[in-house]
Amino acid sequence: MSDYTLETEAGRREALRRMLLIREFDTTAGERFNDGDIPGFVHLYIGEEAVGVGTCGALEPEDYVASTHRGHGHCISKGLDPELMMAELYGKADGYCNGKGGSMHIADVEAGMLGANGIVGAGPPLATGAALTIDYQDRDQVALAFGGDGSVAQGQVHEAVNLAATWDLPAIFVIENNQYGEATPVEKQHNVDNLSDTAGAYDIPGVTVDGMDVTAVYEAVSEARDRALAGDGPTLIEAETYRYRGHYEGDHEPYRDEAEIEQWRERDAIESFKERLIERGELTEAEFEEMQAEVEETIADAVAYAKDADLPDPEQAYDDMFGEPVPEIQQFASRPRADGGTEGGDPT
Repeated sequence: MSDYTLETEAGRREALRRMLLIREFDTTAGERFNDGDIPGFVHLYIGEEAVGVGTCGALEPEDYVASTHRGHGHCISKGLDPELMMAELYGKADGYCNGKGGSMHIADVEAGMLGANGIVGAGPPLATGAALTIDYQDRDQVALAFGGDGSVAQGQVHEAVNLAATWDLPAIFVIENNQYGEATPVEKQHNVDNLSDTAGAYDIPGVTVDGMDVTAVYEAVSEARDRALAGDGPTLIEAETYRYRGHYEGDHEPYRDEAEIEQWRERDAIESFKERLIERGELTEAEFEEMQAEVEETIADAVAYAKDADLPDPEQAYDDMFGEPVPEIQQFASRPRADGGTEGGDPT
């Protein structure tokens, strides 16, 4: 099983540590972005930690995960290295994608992370494709896709779920309903009370769980994984959660008020799980503080590593684009120019 299965005391403590690690990583990423250190955009996972951790805790290391634009939490849940993740956010050559992908495109196929993705709803088709490969090769694995509530209205999501359901592929679809598709409340996006109700169109199980409860998520994904491995096809899981920050860092959030955010914070997944472990005698307040200090040091080290890492060479801009050399592209590779053109040529 995962190295932090919630079936054991050690696993439950590790699940708590990973939720803390996600929150510290994204809190720091937001701060560094606002300081101007990190280029591009960042979409933070703060508040949703229980979904990523509960999901990946139910998976095996060899299982595949397809992420979203809000993917830092999925990557850490799957076991990716915060140093290499932070280096990617900083655009450094040591990052997972050599600094070319940034926040929304972290991937590590060898670790089963098929990648974060800036396209809404792009994860389910990737997971269905991976599940088809697993099925064709008769392997004991599953492929899981994360998607936001807004992705449920995307056509490619329904195509992917339909194919996986029709062919009984070993796939799992997890919808992170954080109550807003960008600035639009979920009830104004869809004509169903629960997004999991859409599973009925494909005659597969649809389950809605409390996404602020890491154990509830873990149990739902564990059951879905067992079903997939038994050859019974996919499950669609809706995890009701909440993002504490805006859609993107810098979002002024005129569409919601502070009282709503505070109401959800009262159900904070990290705090409630910590209290549960203390009540069970599996954790003390002092041990939690020690865990938190260790996590803060880990992320501080990740930032230091990212800052010290080298930027990628401009000559590498065209590397990794195609599996085989493409003459139409190669002519530009040896003559890169800052404006995107080539020496002596029109940049267009």
